[in-house]
Amino acid sequence: MARDDWRLRVELGEDGAGGLLRRLHLLGSDARDLARELEDQRLAVTVDGGTIFVYADSSLALERAEQVIDAEIREAEVEPEMIVREHWLADERRWDDEPPGPDPESQTIKAGYAPWEVRIPCRSHDAAHELADRLEQEGYGVVRRWSYVIAGTATREDAQELARRLHGEVEPGGELVWETSPGNPFAIFGGLGGTGTPL
Repeated sequence: MARDDWRLRVELGEDGAGGLLRRLHLLGSDARDLARELEDQRLAVTVDGGTIFVYADSSLALERAEQVIDAEIREAEVEPEMIVREHWLADERRWDDEPPGPDPESQTIKAGYAPWEVRIPCRSHDAAHELADRLEQEGYGVVRRWSYVIAGTATREDAQELARRLHGEVEPGGELVWETSPGNPFAIFGGLGGTGTPL
């Protein structure tokens, strides 16, 4: 299955974008070939205001499209504001010329959630109570349920280490909202402060 991991962003302004699209469908054999490729869904084109986006599954296909579009822009005597090749960064969920977004863990902390949690099953209600007390003394923010404990950690690595030590399961945070003391937004995380109180 083809993936549109490459795109060309052509910023022309409202009038220029419409004119270029008309030219690609009407003029030049290369432009007609490109239009046919677009129609065959080998390349996709979208327009957002005065910006045209051409999507392709490889840098080679994008390069060919750029050559034709560049020739048509010159022929039409249109001055583009910008032409940018972009590659999709799947892990970061953004195009490579866009600035990185905020770190998800930082956003989670700012929202008052533990970025990572370790769910630890216990043999009994009393064992869960004892474990919760012990983890609180170690500096972890914890929530005790009938026969398990959830401990919040600041990083995945901390969560994995705690899970190995206590035979727990690591989960992304966000399930528990914590009320922290003023001036200590990290109260729920092991080694970073006192304990938090679940809301």
